[in-house]
Amino acid sequence: MVPVNDGFRAAVALRYPVAPRLEDWVLPEGTVPESAVHDAAAQRLRLVLEAWAARRREVSPEGPAVQIARNLAVRWLEGAPQVGIDPDVCVLCPPPPEGPLVESLCLWRPGHHPPRISFEVVSRNHPHKDYVALHERYAAMGTGELVVFDPLLAGPRALGGPVALQLWRRDDSGALERVHFGSGPAYSEVLDAWLLPREHHLDLASDRDGERRWRTEEEHQRAEKERERAEKERERAEKERERAEKERERAEKERERAARLELERRLTELERRPR
Repeated sequence: MVPVNDGFRAAVALRYPVAPRLEDWVLPEGTVPESAVHDAAAQRLRLVLEAWAARRREVSPEGPAVQIARNLAVRWLEGAPQVGIDPDVCVLCPPPPEGPLVESLCLWRPGHHPPRISFEVVSRNHPHKDYVALHERYAAMGTGELVVFDPLLAGPRALGGPVALQLWRRDDSGALERVHFGSGPAYSEVLDAWLLPREHHLDLASDRDGERRWRTEEEHQRAEKERERAEKERERAEKERERAEKERERAEKERERAARLELERRLTELERRPR
């Protein structure tokens, strides 16, 4: 019998080739309905990443361009263009030549490259695919990293879940490997950021504790206005302190002057008294 150490849980890694299942990977016609929670989580991710991309351009205008896409159809088999996947959110670096006007990413076309990182938000309507087979399509498509966020913990228990966060990463051999499966946080090498599940949305942050959380442009402007308001309040308080200090000094001088006048008055009275 093999001895078992109750304090140690062996980690088992599986690696297998993905055979294209074209009939299962055909993109559906029309738009797939999204729940309010699903849409809100995906939209916020898009806005956060767009704000990050904009600040990245400001800091390093000569750096590689970045485009953020939402529900963009990605196809990689020229002989079967109906086969593909449409990530809830993805980061394109470099962007396709068409830029924001691109209607679908066709990886056999010049200038069309797989997303560097793709995000999927688990839907309560069909949660099993995000735990069972979704990663196979992304492995075949060629994404650098895949993030699967389950805001409602709607995934199946039979597969070790549900968990708030899955992170898959392509290794040096080209295989897509699951490197995180749990409640978070997890580190994205592509974004150089931490992924932090927060109730119904996924935060991105520059630190593991989320103290330097990435913001949407609206949140950034609101924080900047709050900072400016706080700075003006600090300046107003400083001016009030200076005014109060000057008033105190003025009152002190007035008290000293009154005391001096009183002393002079008394001396004058003493001098006038007959000796």
